[in-house]
Amino acid sequence: MSLLQHAFWDADCAAALSDETLLAAMARFEAALARASAGAGVVPQAAADTIAQICGRARFDAAELAQGARRAGTLAIPFVKRLTAQVAAVSPEAARFVHFGATSQDVVDTGVVLCLAAACDRVRQLSRRLGDAAAALARRHARTPMAARTLLQPAVPVPFGWKAAVWLSMLARCHARFAGAARDACVLQFGGAGGTLSAYGASGAALMQALAGELALPRPAITWHSARDGFARLGAEAAILAGAAGKVARDVSLMMQAEVGEVSEPASEGGGSSSMPHKRNPVGCLAALEAAQRVPALAGTLLAQLSPEHERGLGQWQSQWFTLRELLCSAASALAAMAEVLEGLQVNTAAMRANLERSHGLVYSENVALRLARTLGKPAAHALTEKLCEAAQREARTLAEALRADPQARAAIEEKEIAPLFDPENCFGASGAMIERALAEWSAALSARETGS
Repeated sequence: MSLLQHAFWDADCAAALSDETLLAAMARFEAALARASAGAGVVPQAAADTIAQICGRARFDAAELAQGARRAGTLAIPFVKRLTAQVAAVSPEAARFVHFGATSQDVVDTGVVLCLAAACDRVRQLSRRLGDAAAALARRHARTPMAARTLLQPAVPVPFGWKAAVWLSMLARCHARFAGAARDACVLQFGGAGGTLSAYGASGAALMQALAGELALPRPAITWHSARDGFARLGAEAAILAGAAGKVARDVSLMMQAEVGEVSEPASEGGGSSSMPHKRNPVGCLAALEAAQRVPALAGTLLAQLSPEHERGLGQWQSQWFTLRELLCSAASALAAMAEVLEGLQVNTAAMRANLERSHGLVYSENVALRLARTLGKPAAHALTEKLCEAAQREARTLAEALRADPQARAAIEEKEIAPLFDPENCFGASGAMIERALAEWSAALSARETGS
């Protein structure tokens, strides 16, 4: 793995999913298996104690294991071979019981799960940071007017806090669903040769329960080595979460354009250009969009691996560790970048107001049409408002001035009614109630996670 790749990964998530962490987790599985097997009377207690001690201090050469895995088709085979050799150096008798009754997929899948648990906690932590930052903006700017933009064109006035609440609504849904996917995916895998724990006879169920307890992992109803939906769902939710961060990044970067100037990322070293000293680039948004645009293909890889052959697939599970690592580290990178951006976002309310005014009142055309419809009916009101908008643009005047100059419009609307039509707060509609509901949904998403529901 190239160190340069970490430019687009979250460092804490990468540490939780490093090669060294995986190998340590696999050793932890083997130690727990030995202890659980001894408790079930399958392995001598002395052998289990020795195996567990060696697993606690075992060392592995990742490059050497990679070469062996290439030849064997799985990392488990060279890993167990090296671990057995280290145990044999202390006790040849104990070495006979290393990996006893288990299979390659047990140690690999459970080792991956042990790593994923910490990585998913990191993703949830970052998701919460980003959501909290969006919630703060929604509260602070619940009455700050700006132009909504549809098809990249000015539409109607909306509160900036409402826009932030839309971001928050995505994050609330994604946060909750990712937490559920992580909970469902991070369970013990232990099935033995064919999945039925045949090597342990009548002791299999009790041993599985004991092993789950040793590793502090939930025990599934049935082995899942050939049912890969848990990993696929986790990957899909991670990709959607990265996409939610990307949506925020897209909006912020567009609002940050010099021609718009409504927000700015917090100032940071390295955010300029190598050749143009005046530039202040949206580097946080860049990091989030980079991830958001890359992870869908990674999630697609996991979705394509949902149909392994019979009880142990050929070419699916063997590489899912790498795909999941890339997905989670990238999603965490996107969330971390946008959390930092929103926490320090500089909001230019004057520019938001100026951009509304730059439309010369055209963003209030809906208000005008609705008021005219009360007198003229909807079709005639729409036609008249279109005529007023065209006149305002042609004659370089505001829509209010065009309205006052048009006899038909003046006959339909009294002078005292005109000014309120061009007040942005009279365009906010149900935005306030929507903001409050989005904030409540965010609080509920966090409470559900804290209570484990």
